[in-house]
Amino acid sequence: MISSTKNPKVAAAARLRKRAFRDENRRFLVEGAQGVREALAADPPAIDTLFVEDELHELAIRARERGVDVVAAARAIMDRLTSTVTPQGIVGVGGYVDVGLDAVAATGCVAVLHEVRDPGNAGTIVRSADAAGAAAVVFGAASVDVYNPKTVRACAGSVFHLPIVRDVATAEAIGSLRERGHRILAMDAHGSSSLYTTDVSGPVAFVFGNEAHGLPQDVVASADATVRVPHAGAAESLNLAAAATICLFEHARRRGSKGESLETLIAAAAHDIRSPLTAMKGFGYALEKRWPDMTDEQRALMLTGIVHDADRMDQILHLLVDAARVSGGTLEPYPYRCDMGELVTAIAELQRRDPEHPPIAWTGDPGPYFVDPVRLKTALLAFAESLVWWTTEGPITVHAAAADGMVEVTASRDGSTLDDETAEALFQARRPGTGGGSKIGLFVVRAVAEAQGGRAWATTDEGRLTLHLRLPIA
Repeated sequence: MISSTKNPKVAAAARLRKRAFRDENRRFLVEGAQGVREALAADPPAIDTLFVEDELHELAIRARERGVDVVAAARAIMDRLTSTVTPQGIVGVGGYVDVGLDAVAATGCVAVLHEVRDPGNAGTIVRSADAAGAAAVVFGAASVDVYNPKTVRACAGSVFHLPIVRDVATAEAIGSLRERGHRILAMDAHGSSSLYTTDVSGPVAFVFGNEAHGLPQDVVASADATVRVPHAGAAESLNLAAAATICLFEHARRRGSKGESLETLIAAAAHDIRSPLTAMKGFGYALEKRWPDMTDEQRALMLTGIVHDADRMDQILHLLVDAARVSGGTLEPYPYRCDMGELVTAIAELQRRDPEHPPIAWTGDPGPYFVDPVRLKTALLAFAESLVWWTTEGPITVHAAAADGMVEVTASRDGSTLDDETAEALFQARRPGTGGGSKIGLFVVRAVAEAQGGRAWATTDEGRLTLHLRLPIA
């Protein structure tokens, strides 16, 4: 048993309490049984040395079995290695586990910490992110070190479970995540949107600020929205870690509530189907009763109306089937060579059956792109329908361009009174009686896009509403 604090192994480990020595050696301390247990469960083990008071401790035995160097140490040594008042008598030493921004998945939820200084808060956020199934936690350059012994202890082993990015500028992290398809949500006690009414499904990056000062204006300005966690009591605000935990689990709840959304979709689809079905019945009744008295032009107009409404019903059924497949995790895209210009032209011809439908104009790079053309057509039809409802002026313009292995398709039109927040709400499934337009179209478009590793969203600019669809190119 080692009892001297001058022992080389002890001295080298004790130095790791200071960040400069940690960074120099890219090694850190793991205090406590829970953190050591999770480190040993990693493959390979995330620690290579274990200091213990009790050589027969279950974790000491497991460490030896996994090839970790187990060092028996006196209580004075453990006191030297730990920062707690009552050490648990077990400390591991391992190499850094952080990754670069390019290792963060393009899907899921990411927590970005800007100038978060309290190690307990930072560690708790990592632990909550792990429990909520988040994609990563990013520590901004001015935040507490993730390898600070107190931070590691508060993580309770979660530092070994999910990607951790450290020591990057917040602006760089936001730019990288946005390029990879994440929506950037700045969390602020006075945010303009409530967490519970904001769309936090799909790829999202929550940006959390300093415990005392929150987020600076330049970070807030770079976000897609500022969001608050509403609370009804008299408390001025929530503890940072508590607020972050609520956000992370709200994302997890939305991700896991597809069954409830499907129920809403079925009710909404029944409402959407009723309109074309009623029109078809009316056309059919008129043709049956008045056929001899009609001109050829009147008959042709009614038959065209029936075909148009049948196409609308077919579109709704496509949306419902895909919603069920997304909910059940069985959606399989079938990409093949697709000329975007030809597809948009075909949709424009289809919509000309409705004399009141605005013209559809095509611009951009036609490709060809390797995407699922059937689902792309369904998405563009949903975009067109929404623009007819929520805009009033000029043609619908469809544009496409490819970059970084993705193709982004936009459909836009002038004459909208919506702001960004209201436009985003169009992507929520809505029950009958909650306003005009399709109750399911954009919701399913977004769900299908995300299931393929893509994204769908809306923006507004001086009365012009633009609907965006980004898909990976196979």
